[in-house]
Amino acid sequence: MSPTYEEARNHLLDAALTHVAFDGWTEETFRAAAAETGLDMDFARAICPRGAVDLALTYHARGDAAMVERLAAAELSELRFRDRIAAAVRFRLEAVEDKEAVRRGVTLFALPAHAGEGAKAIWQTCDVIWSALGDSSEDVNWYTKRATLSAVYSATVLYWLGDETPGHEATWEFLDRRIDNVMQFEKFKADVQKNPLLKPLLAGPNWLFAQMRAPRDKGDLPGSLG
Repeated sequence: MSPTYEEARNHLLDAALTHVAFDGWTEETFRAAAAETGLDMDFARAICPRGAVDLALTYHARGDAAMVERLAAAELSELRFRDRIAAAVRFRLEAVEDKEAVRRGVTLFALPAHAGEGAKAIWQTCDVIWSALGDSSEDVNWYTKRATLSAVYSATVLYWLGDETPGHEATWEFLDRRIDNVMQFEKFKADVQKNPLLKPLLAGPNWLFAQMRAPRDKGDLPGSLG
């Protein structure tokens, strides 16, 4: 029986990972993976029309899935919510089996042609985290939560890539500091909203934000008004 597209894509990815450290997420890697799995190149192209770019995105999605599985098995109910977020980011990075594959992915998605896909992948990771932790926001908070976490996650990944401390302890300390910064910013926003002198100035922006809704289809980003 022929493999499904998903099965074949995962076979391609497994084969590609042995080449990524040397050749990056490149056409050379994609062709080598197709040859090693015995897949016809036309079939491989049907599975991954953009070649190694699609394999890199599949690798990223595989890490997200591993993180969700670990979150589901973890007991986080006694933790503060900011600590649950930190745990999720940590689980996501600990799901990585090959740091060089991530490093090469960062290089790939820094290219202008692929920057949009890279940003979307980070956003989706942060959406997965918030959803797994039970976020039910439907208004502008849906966006601000994912935007701030995307900034934290991106910075933490870059720090982690260069971290050589035992157990990546420096990375987890860096992550805690970034989350503390976000919490301080959230407190500042709340204080601004409560300031009676600023209420007239905020009336317009607040009305606009009130019209924003979370996307019904997660593939439909950034969402809608009204």
